[in-house]
Amino acid sequence: MSKNINANRMSDAQKSEHIRSVVLQAGIDLRQRHTWLAHQDAIGATIMVVSLAGMIASGWLYIEGLIPWWLCVPVTAIFASFIHELEHDLIHQMYFRTKPWANSLMLALGWLARASTVSPFVRRKLHLHHHKVSGTESDLEERGITNGETWGLRRLLMTADNMMGVMLRPVTMRKAVRTYIKAQQPASKEEFVKLLREQASSFLPLGTLYYFVFHAWIVMHVVMWSTPMLGLSGPQWMAELLQKLDVFGVVYMLPSLLRTFCIQFISSNMHYYGDVEARNAMQQCQVLNPWWLMPLQLFCFNFGSTHAIHHFAVKEPFYIRQWNARIAHDVMRKMGVRFNDFGTFKRANRFHLTPTAPTQHARTA
Repeated sequence: MSKNINANRMSDAQKSEHIRSVVLQAGIDLRQRHTWLAHQDAIGATIMVVSLAGMIASGWLYIEGLIPWWLCVPVTAIFASFIHELEHDLIHQMYFRTKPWANSLMLALGWLARASTVSPFVRRKLHLHHHKVSGTESDLEERGITNGETWGLRRLLMTADNMMGVMLRPVTMRKAVRTYIKAQQPASKEEFVKLLREQASSFLPLGTLYYFVFHAWIVMHVVMWSTPMLGLSGPQWMAELLQKLDVFGVVYMLPSLLRTFCIQFISSNMHYYGDVEARNAMQQCQVLNPWWLMPLQLFCFNFGSTHAIHHFAVKEPFYIRQWNARIAHDVMRKMGVRFNDFGTFKRANRFHLTPTAPTQHARTA
């Protein structure tokens, strides 16, 4: 089909539509060959149950002394990565569209399984807005996970820890939140304040509790490690509490840390920021799938390779995107979508390979 199409003569909108049509047709063809794929609700529910069971089983095996911590952490993180993909699809109503209670239940279970994120019910608004304005100033979802920041130790810390992402750049995030809210065009001051409160409490209750325990755990380990060097002994109650928290850390917090870092490192660097055209899918993402990123892709379900497909064909579930990735990549490459643009790390995720004219003018002004 694409052999007779000259991408050089097409606008970005035409290229996007062509990619979308090819990807959707590949999905139709796949479903015709495998009719069981029509049972999308059942597939989503099964993946959720299996993933939760896998996380629980991994933790139980560690607690019983049957597997070491270094096996429990990655195994649990892999199951949690499936749940992240489910949450993303649930936000787009790909499962239980006609049963909101089931959709909400799965979102709640997913948050309980990986509480290092904002509430999925708040994220739904953020993510749908992200698709409208991906890469622009009001794209709070990607800004929240460090997209557009200069690379260095600070960004590295913020990539692994969402709360650090707020605490280490309060002015930037305050501005990003207000820009996002203004883009919602609130009809009144009361509605503006309501949206502001929603963002201020976006981690409540699970995310806030998770990060309180996580940071307290780190601080207590620092105290217990440093006090002997000062000729002191750590509090007995702290030592006893740490024994319990260490178990919780292995079965829950460290897998969350690993999964969070991997998905946010990949996502924040495959999305472009700052100099993209609004609603232009050709400028929103690249395909980021070099072999040396496979250790990170393992804990985010190959996100860097398949997420860009989603920006062209929003309603295809994550497992269909993965299944048809070769077909999608072929047409995306022909249409000019970037693959493995490593310069994004130096450019703070800017799309243009050289500064645009307005940016150059601003720098010389």
